[in-house]
Amino acid sequence: MVEGGVGARGTGTLTLAGVPIGNLEDAPPRLLRALEAFRVIAAEDTRRLRQFASRANVRLGGAEGARVVSYYDANESRRTDELLADLRGGRDVLVVTDAGMPGVSDPGYRLAAACGEEGIPVTAIPGPSAVTTALVVSGLPTDRFCFEGFPPRKGLSGYLADLSAERRTMVFFESPHRVAATLEAMAGAFGADRRAAVCRELTKTYEEVRRGGLAELAEWASGGVRGEVSVVVEGARRRPEETGDADLLAAVSELEEEGVRRKEAITRVAKETGVPKRRVYDLVHGVVAAEQAD
Repeated sequence: MVEGGVGARGTGTLTLAGVPIGNLEDAPPRLLRALEAFRVIAAEDTRRLRQFASRANVRLGGAEGARVVSYYDANESRRTDELLADLRGGRDVLVVTDAGMPGVSDPGYRLAAACGEEGIPVTAIPGPSAVTTALVVSGLPTDRFCFEGFPPRKGLSGYLADLSAERRTMVFFESPHRVAATLEAMAGAFGADRRAAVCRELTKTYEEVRRGGLAELAEWASGGVRGEVSVVVEGARRRPEETGDADLLAAVSELEEEGVRRKEAITRVAKETGVPKRRVYDLVHGVVAAEQAD
């Protein structure tokens, strides 16, 4: 669609736009055009948006200017109603956060959901995300993952206990002054040696990625951590006694279908499940031999 265009049924269109998480050069060209084209812009922090626009040499709303309103946790409910009125009246609305994609641990979800209920068009200008950036640099499995946002301040131990059997890689946000305590609690709930990565100041000058076991990382963080932090934790491995023959055969077969050689597939399945490699090897080759005999 053309930025600033009119949605179907005469309504406006809601556009959720991604903002760089640290490096100005990561700003999508569509974002810069949208900031100049839209007449209504909802920002998590209007001051920071104006600073960003100034650094990017962008004039909000172009020559006519834009109505820039704040849209953050404390006023999200009230502001959602106001923005819906704009959209119903045919005015397009652009939503941006301080960094990353709206709706991902930031305002935007409620407005998008309300628009969906009313049939108001919703689109996005994809941009950087600390979630996927941390995931890909962590060195942990990326094929299946979940985003948990900020862990709760109260009931942390129970919350982590519920996640202890989660097999997908988990991505968390955490404040720098709490990350040491959170890592220590994770070590207690998930195991001291569970692999993890602490990603700090991603895409910025002092970007740092620390990898290791949870207990090791907790000890490192106890010395103090600065900047914006994402924590990526490996999912729980299936216990050998929980893994049946059919599961092992299916896992090897799936890897082979993806182009992985049988020998490598057997090695990977054994490592991921904790099952002895010989058992997987004998199982796979026993099935192959039986099929050939038939």
